[in-house]
Amino acid sequence: MAEIKTKILERPSPFASLIARFNEAANIIDLAQRFRDILSAPERVMIVHLPVKLDDGTTRVFEGYRVIHSTVLGPSKGGIRYAPFVDLDEVKALAGWMSFKSALVGLPYGGAKGGITLNPKVRSVDELERITRAYTRALKDVFGEDSDIPAPDMGTSSREMTWIFHEYSRIYGYTPGVVTGKPLGLGGSKGRVPATGWGVMRSSMQAIEKLGWDANSCTCAVQGFGNVGSWAAKLLLEQGLKIVAISDNTGGFYNEDGLDIDGAIAHIKEYGHLGKWEGGSHLTNEELLTLDVDVLVPAAIENVITGENAENIQAGMIVEGANGPVSAEADVTLDRKGIFIVPDILANAGGVAVSYLEWVQNRRGHYYSEQEIQVKTNPILSTAFEQVYEAHKTYDCSMRIAAYIVAIKRLAEAIDLEGNF
Repeated sequence: MAEIKTKILERPSPFASLIARFNEAANIIDLAQRFRDILSAPERVMIVHLPVKLDDGTTRVFEGYRVIHSTVLGPSKGGIRYAPFVDLDEVKALAGWMSFKSALVGLPYGGAKGGITLNPKVRSVDELERITRAYTRALKDVFGEDSDIPAPDMGTSSREMTWIFHEYSRIYGYTPGVVTGKPLGLGGSKGRVPATGWGVMRSSMQAIEKLGWDANSCTCAVQGFGNVGSWAAKLLLEQGLKIVAISDNTGGFYNEDGLDIDGAIAHIKEYGHLGKWEGGSHLTNEELLTLDVDVLVPAAIENVITGENAENIQAGMIVEGANGPVSAEADVTLDRKGIFIVPDILANAGGVAVSYLEWVQNRRGHYYSEQEIQVKTNPILSTAFEQVYEAHKTYDCSMRIAAYIVAIKRLAEAIDLEGNF
């Protein structure tokens, strides 16, 4: 019996949102139809069915995906997501965002994404290991340090990357560069864990500077307090912002005087979720999104801000820690309201930037200190922000469409240089 999906059927299509933004950017720069056709469809789509014996002795078939959107700039790169709502539409969108993200920040990568439809919270560690190794074997001819490089995403971590690395190496020999996001002891990179949150902080601070705001007077709400959200909150607090609200899938907490972020992180380390933390007054995730704050960081899942609630968003700035947290329909309303948005393919690019450095270290056999990682990562992120901001001014468009313009130009140039075949 296949694992049952618990997808929210009413949510907007993530891939449709990606294509809508792509088309808007393509129209502005009058992109030739050849490039539109190539970039609006993935290069490869793989669906695998994984029969795995469970702890109770029964067998269940899990559905998995790997989508390679583009390899024009280099081997494809992208995370693997374990969640009940994973489906092909979502994975196609995530793969496309990875292509544009890598192009935007100037990395020699294409874009890919993978996922398995399951709830990791109800699976034992042994079951997750068997599922992950089955997924690796099914895609052994797709993965490779010169072809397609997975990384952690929602529901996965360095543990799952270790299983993939080990299973792949059993087949092809020791190959640490086949995945990124590994533990330090197995060839991982220093600075990888906080990397995406670090990127969110860097983008936020550059945006605050562009808008002429005083960081020490800014309030901030973070929706999604996993790895990205917790690190973003911690780092933004260190930059002087007051974090007044945080949430995870168990609910949220608010304190107008500011929350104890270190205390919240410690609570999650002990209990696995915010749950019954007593650091502030309770509020729902929807209430958090509509708070009157300067900076809103949606860092959970896609499509949490839609055409239905966009009118109620009061934040002056949205910095997208998650992939696709704002639907294309919502963009219209948010742009009309003058809300400054730092888009996902720019704001959360810190993760892929450090993943790239991990891959480089694995290939060279030489490893950097955490300070060296920051020194190498910061120019990648800050340069990308400046290029997007310049395009935003040049084309008189939103930061999101400006980011797509920068990425599309690089991809189209590479396709053109490759010639016809």
